[in-house]
Amino acid sequence: MEPIDPVYGTATLLLIAAAAVAVLLVLIIVVKLHAFVALVLVSVATAVAAGFPLADIPDVLLFGFAGTLGEVALLVAFGVMLGRLLEVTGGAQVLADRLISRFGEQRAPLALGVAALLFGFPIFFDAGLVVFLPIILTVARRFGGSLLLYALPAAGAFAAMHAIVPPHPGPVAAAGALDADIGVVLLVGTPIAVIAWYVGVMLPSRWLGARIDIPVTDAVFGQVRTTVGAGAPTGGASGGPDDPAGHEPGPVDGSEKESRPPAFGVVLGLLLVPLVLIAGDTITDTLVTAGSVDEGAGWAEVLSLLGQTPIALLITVLLAIAVLGRPHASMAKVSDMLDDALGPICSVILITGAGGMFGGVLELSGIGDALSESLSDLGFSLIVQAFLIATLLRVAQGSATVAITTTAGLVAGPVGDADLTSVQVALIVAAIAAGATVLSHVNDSGFWLVGKFLGLDVKTTLKTWTVIETTLGTSVFVLALAVWLVV
Repeated sequence: MEPIDPVYGTATLLLIAAAAVAVLLVLIIVVKLHAFVALVLVSVATAVAAGFPLADIPDVLLFGFAGTLGEVALLVAFGVMLGRLLEVTGGAQVLADRLISRFGEQRAPLALGVAALLFGFPIFFDAGLVVFLPIILTVARRFGGSLLLYALPAAGAFAAMHAIVPPHPGPVAAAGALDADIGVVLLVGTPIAVIAWYVGVMLPSRWLGARIDIPVTDAVFGQVRTTVGAGAPTGGASGGPDDPAGHEPGPVDGSEKESRPPAFGVVLGLLLVPLVLIAGDTITDTLVTAGSVDEGAGWAEVLSLLGQTPIALLITVLLAIAVLGRPHASMAKVSDMLDDALGPICSVILITGAGGMFGGVLELSGIGDALSESLSDLGFSLIVQAFLIATLLRVAQGSATVAITTTAGLVAGPVGDADLTSVQVALIVAAIAAGATVLSHVNDSGFWLVGKFLGLDVKTTLKTWTVIETTLGTSVFVLALAVWLVV
């Protein structure tokens, strides 16, 4: 759908958006209304207040809801299935033990963050988070303390790579709009993303984790150990070859026969499958765009299909069933295990979709276009202007992708007229991504995805994830600005 012609001016639309966010927070935090119900109710009210024709409101609501579900539902479903198999069979413990043996117990959060940076290069934020969650929880159980100490560094690493580094869609779209060299964007964006992650995510997560205690059992996979067979431990640190207690996971089907956890190479190989498939799609698309490969080449189309994130995760789940589940349980038991994994995420998917619905209403209300027209000539330097426009668009309508693409379109003309170097254009791409990252809140579907996966209420999600996204985006901008001033 296309945005409607705004019925009101920019100031009125901003007041409507601000009032909608305030009402939503009151309903959820004060009234304790279920988040899904509150989001749908406020979305309807906002659509009416913004001036949509009443007959069009159902389609307006479905625009954001269906679009978000289309992106999230399959990824989350396949991701939790894979996570369940890794968790129950001890695969997550094996990988966690290897990471800790390399980095040491005191640097466990750093180990998770570094691993997420590497896996986050080709994998989208939501897919990476859901696959990595059982590993995060396994490490958190082993060493204790708030879940935030371990989850925020990893989640922030996926967010940093997704926002700033090609081949993720945001920076690729911005680079295309600004006619930037993708290779330069990659070379400039990668070190900025890594440094900004450490400064803007790793350091603040230590402070937040020390002050806000979030039990592991509140997360989606928090109670998964209690469903394992009689030989398995129920919580706590156990299951891996380096486990000081000497425990190993029991058989998945509850029989008395002991089963050893999978080998580290098997677990790592499974996690590399989606990475390789998605990377293959990215490389193929790059070659087709460059003209090195014919667009209709059969093998290229096959690689493109296999590299689509839902297909890549489906293939990985099937392999996990074969190499993790079937050696230790009947197919019926494995199917029951996967079915159990889907139950806890129903609320996560629906609330995330409703968050997309709210953001979609704000997007179609025309607030983005109205705000863009008001901000297109701020009188600042190009890199500051790009950051401010992206930030305000992000706060107003929630979608980072919309904020990035809209901002890139607005500054494309001035950037083209400014005779900038390829490095400077890449820095503007980073500044746009930085602005589109900060201040994630209730109109952002990612806000709900993280909060619900980690078992956080709305207030706590605002105090943690919103803070982390803001410190991350701000760090990216400061680094990009510093380089801008010396090149």
